Amino acid sequence: MTQQDNTFQRDPSPVNPLPPAMIILFLAIMAVEVIFMMGARGWIGGPGAIGWRNNAIQSHGFNSDVMGWMLEHGRYPAEHMLRFLSYPFIHGDFTHALFAGAMALALGKFVGEVFSQAATLALFVISCVGGAIVFGLLEPPQPWLVGAFPGVYGLIGGFTYLMWLRLGQMGAQQYRAFMLIGVLLMIQLVFGLIFGSNSTWIADIAGFGVGFLASFILSPGGFARLRAKLRHD
Repeated sequence: MTQQDNTFQRDPSPVNPLPPAMIILFLAIMAVEVIFMMGARGWIGGPGAIGWRNNAIQSHGFNSDVMGWMLEHGRYPAEHMLRFLSYPFIHGDFTHALFAGAMALALGKFVGEVFSQAATLALFVISCVGGAIVFGLLEPPQPWLVGAFPGVYGLIGGFTYLMWLRLGQMGAQQYRAFMLIGVLLMIQLVFGLIFGSNSTWIADIAGFGVGFLASFILSPGGFARLRAKLRHD
């Protein structure tokens, strides 16, 4: 069996367990949301807890003002660098958090059947960071970027990469691997036209692109495969 074939070798058991790293990620996302909900209902934290979510967005969310200030002054304080990693754990409401967390869990399971746990988690994190960078460079200060969807789209990028490789092995048309992201973009466009939307979709698409490209390195044997292809070309 070739190295490329090994990329798609999966656990033969009928039910593959969820990757522990993705379970921890999902629980972390939901734990933050539960704290916000309990505070908003006055169950913990006293009267000041009602504003915990908004305060968290201001102190741990991300927008172009943050990016612009760092680039303008050439300074990268820890409190702002942390925003690249903290904004995915802050969501607008419970539904936002649950949907993002569930998608991360489902896609992480699929990608994690091929990628190592560390690589799957790294794919999510790198996509969150990349999505924030592109969003910060292109967008005005509003809206704030919060939520795990840039990382989720990065996992979709990993899924697309695996499908792209598989279709190539089968001799099929590899563009079909991008059908999922195409459908998601169409759905997002329709919902945006009906209900209105903001520009955070830029971070999602950037997350997808970063995730797809990062998969060339993070997949099993990815670096060796990429080096061999470059040498061949």
